Amino acid sequence: MKIGILETGHLSDTLKAKYGRYPAFFQRLVGPHLPEAAFFTVAIVDGEVAESPQQADGWIITGSRSGAYENEPWIPPLETFLRDCLKAHVPVVGICFGHQILAQAMGGEVVNSDKGWGVGLHDYTLTARPSWIEGMDTGFTIPAIHQDQVAKAPEGAQVFAQSDFCPIAGLVYGDPDKPDAFSIQPHPEMSAAFVADIAEERLQHIIPAETMQPALKTLAKPGDQAAWGKSIAGFFRQATAGR
Repeated sequence: MKIGILETGHLSDTLKAKYGRYPAFFQRLVGPHLPEAAFFTVAIVDGEVAESPQQADGWIITGSRSGAYENEPWIPPLETFLRDCLKAHVPVVGICFGHQILAQAMGGEVVNSDKGWGVGLHDYTLTARPSWIEGMDTGFTIPAIHQDQVAKAPEGAQVFAQSDFCPIAGLVYGDPDKPDAFSIQPHPEMSAAFVADIAEERLQHIIPAETMQPALKTLAKPGDQAAWGKSIAGFFRQATAGR
């Protein structure tokens, strides 16, 4: 199995030296639960272009500092590519920016939310539980770092995860038990240590202290990152079965 990672953002040199580039986060998250997979990266943010949806058996879209609605030259081609993937039934997973850009590509709406920043460990409710989700019965807790949100889901997409702060926190496209794609707003690939480091380096300069300080305290709680690693692996296995 080949999994392509669509890299849509960069970390600082300091964070990259400690944690690697964004694709490395997903290899650490999913790889142990999907040992048959070989991962490769297409650096969309640097102008690289995937050959075709069939270049991989499945795709992951990373997070980004860019907004889905911004005038970045790589965003329209990425949207076209994602529509082509879903049309060809090549499975896609979108995380944070990936959640937003997939929704926008399929006709949804992404906005800079007037709720402000969501950061730290957030709790989410599962409003549906597709069969590929493992280790999470009614909800999950993982890190969030975002101000943009999906404000309107695309036609045909089903909300399967939500919170008071983020009502459209998870979307499935197609049959929930064997969808063409799914996406979530929070970051299962991020550890509490990474969130603390990026907060110290960058976020504390743009997020008000009254939001940031309580958010950092949540990082002491356990999260469900490992369960999401298993679930993403299960999604790819289920979506590619019989091919």
